[in-house]
Amino acid sequence: MIHFAHINYLWLLILIPVLVAIYVVVHVRNKRQLLHYADSAMLHRLQPSASTRRPALKFGIAMLGLASLIVALAGPQMGTKITKGERLGSDIAICIDVSNSMMAEDIQPNRLERSKRAVSNLIGELGSDRVSLIVFAGASFIQMPLTTDYGAALMFLDQIDCNMVNAQGTAIGDAISKAMESFGYGSDEEQWERNGSRAIIVISDGENHEDDAVGMARKAYREGIVVNTIGMGLPQGVPIPEYRNGRVQGYKKDRNGQTVTTQLNEAMLAEIAREGGGVYVRAGNINAGLSDIVKQLNSLDKSSFGESLFSEYESRYYYPLALALLCLVAELLIMEKRNARFNIGKLLARSNQDEHQI
Repeated sequence: MIHFAHINYLWLLILIPVLVAIYVVVHVRNKRQLLHYADSAMLHRLQPSASTRRPALKFGIAMLGLASLIVALAGPQMGTKITKGERLGSDIAICIDVSNSMMAEDIQPNRLERSKRAVSNLIGELGSDRVSLIVFAGASFIQMPLTTDYGAALMFLDQIDCNMVNAQGTAIGDAISKAMESFGYGSDEEQWERNGSRAIIVISDGENHEDDAVGMARKAYREGIVVNTIGMGLPQGVPIPEYRNGRVQGYKKDRNGQTVTTQLNEAMLAEIAREGGGVYVRAGNINAGLSDIVKQLNSLDKSSFGESLFSEYESRYYYPLALALLCLVAELLIMEKRNARFNIGKLLARSNQDEHQI
């Protein structure tokens, strides 16, 4: 089975049929223009050395060389070598706010969907780290325990919505506590060991109304757990949409009939990150500022998760690269016009004539 180290380069193969189509169109147009001045027989007498096959052959070889070069850039790998090694990584708990305010559309498509995309991108940056998912509003629960199965993590992530927690509100402190539990903190079954290989990422609009989130972040940091925060939303107040059958039917109102607005509480999230020894970033419509978070995660200590079997692919890029170079040389050596001294057709005809004379 063939595996590619940089499979995105294979999209460049789309250039091949495009270039072929352009070549055919230009060739047909040029031929029609020449036929306006003379018929085929006259053109043959005017250009006795012209060849109709050689240009097409040169172009075909050039396209084969280009395709081979693109495949080489993609890094084809064949065969696997199984090795045993120690699995090292960090433990990362991701807390996602699912309160109603996360449906605000100040960042597109809305705060919650933007949060899920940010988590998906973050998981794509992880190596051998373990990850857990915690969802929270007025209460919180562990949706997925620590795992290295990123496929399962993305599946659980896709199921997250604002109807998962009945108790509305934003209890960030409780979410941090649940994240610590996902690491084994407070468990009667295993002894807690403080180390520097654990981190919590809280993704929220920061409208904390339920508990002492700053105090809980401080407690987590004392236990060696770094707390990072990502702010979802804009500082300007926006209404909270209400949906029915997947469509916005209006905006949330309070008991007095006034439209409820929600805004990003950057001060709260920044203080949580500061007391938790982590970093705070604000997500926008263009990016979620994940580079700072990833850099912070990469600085964590690595713990051993035991021995594992790893599959290593062996690179075979030099085969298509050699073919590309061979095509380049062949394309340069083949002339577009017939060679009067070396014409295979004439040589074969002369050979047959000599045989008949004998």
